[in-house]
Amino acid sequence: MLRTTPFHARTSALCQAQNWRRWAGYIAASSYELNHDREYHAIRSAAALIDVSPLYKYLLRGPDAQRLLNRVVTRDVEKCAVNQVMYTPWCDEAGKVIDDGTLSRLGEEMFRLTAAEPNLRWLQDNAVSLDVTIDDVSDSIAAVALQGPNSREILKRASDADLDGLRFFRLTSGRVQDVPVTISRTGYTGDLGYEVWVDAERALSLWDSLVSAGEPYGITPAGMLALDVARIEAGLLLNQVDYIPANKALIEARKSSPFELGLGWTVVLEKDHFVGQTALLEERKQDPEWQFKGLEIEWDSLEEIYNGFGLPPELPTVPWRTSVPVYSHDRQIGYGTSGAWSPTLKKYIALAHLQARHAEPGTELTMEVTAEHQRKHARARVVDPPFFDPERKRA
Repeated sequence: MLRTTPFHARTSALCQAQNWRRWAGYIAASSYELNHDREYHAIRSAAALIDVSPLYKYLLRGPDAQRLLNRVVTRDVEKCAVNQVMYTPWCDEAGKVIDDGTLSRLGEEMFRLTAAEPNLRWLQDNAVSLDVTIDDVSDSIAAVALQGPNSREILKRASDADLDGLRFFRLTSGRVQDVPVTISRTGYTGDLGYEVWVDAERALSLWDSLVSAGEPYGITPAGMLALDVARIEAGLLLNQVDYIPANKALIEARKSSPFELGLGWTVVLEKDHFVGQTALLEERKQDPEWQFKGLEIEWDSLEEIYNGFGLPPELPTVPWRTSVPVYSHDRQIGYGTSGAWSPTLKKYIALAHLQARHAEPGTELTMEVTAEHQRKHARARVVDPPFFDPERKRA
């Protein structure tokens, strides 16, 4: 049976489109209005309020909490200061990515790990003989993302936290009205934004306070479709879309290492032993066979294809999450995993796995486009993601 998040009493009343989807056993709004356009523009030009409670959340406490996490993830957890957040993947013994998420250090011996998939058993298996307590707090902690250029001003108005001094990927504690919260300067939109963490029973009070404070700043509830466009623009990976978790892949060819996903910067091979280290050390000695890149599809090429049928370009109205072949001189050399029309950039963009020798930025390729029931090839250019990276995100 699908569950509802702690914010459902508010989100369900606002969801005019009744457009829902499944997310980690919960229902989440795909869009609140009949299309997601206004919600997307709130992310980029005002402020959007996004219910992200379905994330899996694990609280790790004890003298060996840091040791366990350093054993599991690819980042060097020893360098994670109190009130710092790290983005990190974690791998199996073959160095293939199982999942990715954020790791927040809440205290010297306390951490919170978020994940897209259930990982409690994996953490417990790796915690044998360690002095650490692992609690699944997915249901007891609610979370809402406040994203967009006005998000800081709204939170400053709503809370007593020092947000002017809160750096990118750092967190702080405070109160929103009378509700105790943790605020992290993180998000999944590639824009200025925050995520607010609260006990589930206080979720509705938090929502109401943020909406009240944000009304003069154009705050708008946003669903998964608008979020998907924003995260594609930001070049951010989505589990089971842009990569297959190693523990769910049916064949080896579906698995990816951090180096193949553009996450080599998260891999600290020099730290103490961690799961997948030996395989990743070997992989680093040679160039990866695949690279995860961005594609910008040429508008003129799209016009040529559709004009051949007497039609204007008919692009998908929502972001897509399917495998789309990518070619070099009519030979398939990769595949797109997700894409969308970017209203901000005025470009048709996609994220793609490409054979390494075809992944150099500026390389001219083609991507399959179906027009009038026929498969055509539209010209595309390889770029390094992110497509959109505003200075305000880190400023």
